[in-house]
Amino acid sequence: MCRYVCDFLVNLSPHDVRATLKKLVEGCGLETVYDIEDYLMAREIPGRVSFAKLVTAEVLIDITTATQSAVKLSFVVKNEELPLNRHNHCRQVFDLLRLTITQNYDWQPISNL
Repeated sequence: MCRYVCDFLVNLSPHDVRATLKKLVEGCGLETVYDIEDYLMAREIPGRVSFAKLVTAEVLIDITTATQSAVKLSFVVKNEELPLNRHNHCRQVFDLLRLTITQNYDWQPISNL
């Protein structure tokens, strides 16, 4: 199973971050499946790749340490594909997500794996 994780410090209020996250995942070709106050799950739309390669992205919104102007987000991008090569489909979606964040949002990375 492939699994990639990264954390960002976001300069938004906890109330505004969910709408921004929905736009972000849609821009990366994912659809929102589940959305609650501190968690968002999005998945890749079936039909483009085999079932085992379909990517799921989870975003954990740390509302316990959030302030009115900053919140920590933890992204987990995963699928059932075995990571037999370094540049697998899951890694490509993860890299697209990070690139989209870097180019379109003023979010500070906390850690990247």
